[in-house]
Amino acid sequence: MARINPDDGIGDLVSRLIADGKAMARAEVNLVKAVAQHRAEKAKSGAILLGAGIALLLAGFIGLIVGIVMGLAPLIGPLLAGVAVIAVAGIIGFLLIRAGARKLAVLGSGSEEEREALDDGLREAA
Repeated sequence: MARINPDDGIGDLVSRLIADGKAMARAEVNLVKAVAQHRAEKAKSGAILLGAGIALLLAGFIGLIVGIVMGLAPLIGPLLAGVAVIAVAGIIGFLLIRAGARKLAVLGSGSEEEREALDDGLREAA
């Protein structure tokens, strides 16, 4: 930031103000980039572990479903056992997906209360 000379005109002061504002904006953008990069690096290992855990969990569920089909096969036949297990797993999966989609849809639409709070915050900032 340059020192202010009492002999400088208003034009010089305004141009310095604009230059300082641009420098401040660049610094803020660089700070946000650095924070985002740091968080992404920290999240990377967690995401890898999460993915590996989900893959193992999925393999376990597949094994469980195969075991249930094999257990039911002597009682109701292999084809009917497969159909029954797929039907039950499909219904449970559908219900879980529908419940999750509802919860995520709330995030996209935003409640009336959230919109009012945002409007109030914008009014206070202006």
